[in-house]
Amino acid sequence: MRKWPVIGVLLLGGGLAAYYGTTGSLPFTTLTLPFMAKPAAPRAAALRVPVSAAEVQRTDVPVYLNGIGTVQAFNSVVVKSRVDGQIVKINFSEGKEVHAGDVLVEIDPRPFEASLEQSQANKLKDEAQLANARLDLARVGQLTAAGHGSKQQLDTAQALVSQLEATVKADGAMIDMAQTQLGYSRIKSPIDGRAGTRLVDAGNIVRATDNGGVVSINQLHPIFVNFSLPADSLPPIRSRLKEGEIKVTAQDANGSNLATGTLSVIDNQINTATGTITYKATFANDDEVLWPGQFVNVRVELDVRHDVVAVPVTAVQQGPDGTFAFLVGQDRKVLKRVIKVGEMNKTTAIISDGIQPGDLVVTEGQYRIQAGTAVDVQGIPAASPPLAP
Repeated sequence: MRKWPVIGVLLLGGGLAAYYGTTGSLPFTTLTLPFMAKPAAPRAAALRVPVSAAEVQRTDVPVYLNGIGTVQAFNSVVVKSRVDGQIVKINFSEGKEVHAGDVLVEIDPRPFEASLEQSQANKLKDEAQLANARLDLARVGQLTAAGHGSKQQLDTAQALVSQLEATVKADGAMIDMAQTQLGYSRIKSPIDGRAGTRLVDAGNIVRATDNGGVVSINQLHPIFVNFSLPADSLPPIRSRLKEGEIKVTAQDANGSNLATGTLSVIDNQINTATGTITYKATFANDDEVLWPGQFVNVRVELDVRHDVVAVPVTAVQQGPDGTFAFLVGQDRKVLKRVIKVGEMNKTTAIISDGIQPGDLVVTEGQYRIQAGTAVDVQGIPAASPPLAP
């Protein structure tokens, strides 16, 4: 059995120790037994916590007011017929650009042409009667001057001429009206814009009293964005307008910029039910990224703070002692620094006290660290010198 060799070795070692104990020395300086445990290895250094950080900088920080807006056509027209008749031709394509003066729809013109010709004929008849009446007036005038006619005959002839002159003038007005009605048989676009879907097809009868119209046209260049802000935004916006234009940015739901325009309209009253006031911003919209009815996030640039100490807004933390930030100090150890925050927007915070340009602040991973924690800063070159506490 294997235990006997081990026991023998132990007895041998004990005997040797007893024998040489009187001499004060052993024949060897170190005795290593096979079953003795090796000394424990030193503990590995504590792992560093990975975090993201950014350098504190001096920069220009815009101050924004944020709201939600609705895109609205700069001009919107529902094209309707101004006369009664049957549609014989449609000249526009749905969803395509049209221009002011383009003929969109043609109504059967024959009834209006007939009415115009009738008015012109009536005028010719009345002009002939007027010419004859003037000749009679001239003859009566000569007879009266020679003493062969009465004053009454002269006045009657003069009245007839005046009456026929008025009739001819009325005939001219009827001709103008008939020409206008004939022109209405060709329905034209009143503005430049984009046509919607047609509401009436060719062959249908349209009337001037119809409410639906033929087609709607929206002007997209430029275009409005209509939005509301709290009523207390009115004083700073009006003050800022005295200095110049106010820039307004339209963004999508992800915060990406769609277009930049200028504030153009402030409503003339505050909505007492909601405590808000309505504004309009104008955008060139040459690339048509904005579309009527579209919801957008609106960012109004109220001011720009120049050359201020700024950090990403994610670096600002709240605690029992107030607002603070984690700084990366010597040997990548975390420092907790109380700060005073000025104005903020969605991405940047202005710091009025507590940190200085060049400091390295933690922007992500704060929930895993505290003062004194060793960190591994992601994205910072290894050669970067440590920051003083």
